[in-house]
Amino acid sequence: MQITVRFFAAHRDITGTASERIDVADGSTLGQIWDVLEVRYPAFTPYRGRVLLACNERFGDATTPVNAGDTVAFIPPVSGGSGTPLFWVTSEPLVAAPLEAAVAAPDMGAIVMFAGTVRDHFGERATARLEYEAYVEMAVPVLANIAAEAQATFAIGRVAIHHRIGVLELGEKAVIVVVAAAHRGPALAATGWIMDRIKEVAPIWKKEHWADGAQDWIGNEKQR
Repeated sequence: MQITVRFFAAHRDITGTASERIDVADGSTLGQIWDVLEVRYPAFTPYRGRVLLACNERFGDATTPVNAGDTVAFIPPVSGGSGTPLFWVTSEPLVAAPLEAAVAAPDMGAIVMFAGTVRDHFGERATARLEYEAYVEMAVPVLANIAAEAQATFAIGRVAIHHRIGVLELGEKAVIVVVAAAHRGPALAATGWIMDRIKEVAPIWKKEHWADGAQDWIGNEKQR
């Protein structure tokens, strides 16, 4: 049977492609498909046991069966060289400096940082606080996927994206996006594009609490 395999970050560098169609035995599991990829790409071997396994955008394990036409992904570790995760969804306050260090490189002349903060109004209504919820296990690889798409579209280097969940008070950071590039133009363009994609596809929902009530949960393309 034929399936699609998606590659991210270091795996994309090894394969030279973001995805490819491969033939595997009928009834193969995610673990068996990884074995096939190790034979095809020996540089994958050090990643054994260090990847997240997914089929059709749902996490699985080595025993998860795969059917013809499915899309699978083996998501590599998502940490920068500084030890800071490049992609993270957390209830802790966000700090930009470690992300800037994580994306920096000697050949990167520009680092652009965007921080989305909780403002004190929504239209004509006074905002009391915001509340975010996420499908964390899927949101993190989705953020990694967005970064990979940006790297394939713009002339940029590393990307870091951290997003808050839980209750946020006025002035707190809800999301930080940091992009490194050789020049500022691609870094600036990629930063705006990444924010748009987060609002379109990331499984993260927002509720705005006002002084006189609250809105329903909104997510993805409705977060404008």
